Amino acid sequence: MKYWLMKSEPDVYSIDHLQKDKTTWWEGVRNYQARNFMMNEMQVGDEVLFYHSNAEPPGVAGLARVSKAAAPDKTQFDKKSEYHDPKATKEKPIWYCVEVEFVKKFKDFVSLNDLRENDKLKDMVVLQKGSRLSVQPVDKKHFELVKKMGGL
Repeated sequence: MKYWLMKSEPDVYSIDHLQKDKTTWWEGVRNYQARNFMMNEMQVGDEVLFYHSNAEPPGVAGLARVSKAAAPDKTQFDKKSEYHDPKATKEKPIWYCVEVEFVKKFKDFVSLNDLRENDKLKDMVVLQKGSRLSVQPVDKKHFELVKKMGGL
């Protein structure tokens, strides 16, 4: 099993949306490295820290789990979607996404400042300068510590 952090802007799609919907396809990722993580490394059962980005404050709001393996992101074919990619075809898709399912909302939101203030997390990818990936790996020890900080 692997551990991940996936970012979403809460006004676009929050942990509360996922709790209500139960599952969602992680559509709209248009970064090759993040796509490759979803396409090549994420597997059903992998656990996810659900991170609210571009929020005040940003931070980890809860847990999700990969519920379906990567499949072509349907938004790349939709001409009305902001994520449409004219170079993508159904025969040769470019973008892939996984489905994630809601697991649990944190009792205590873990802000970016909370993460930064914990010395045991100093080498966590999300805290590295210039780290802007919306899908990124997390070490198990970091995952467990953040979960504990969130009250689980």
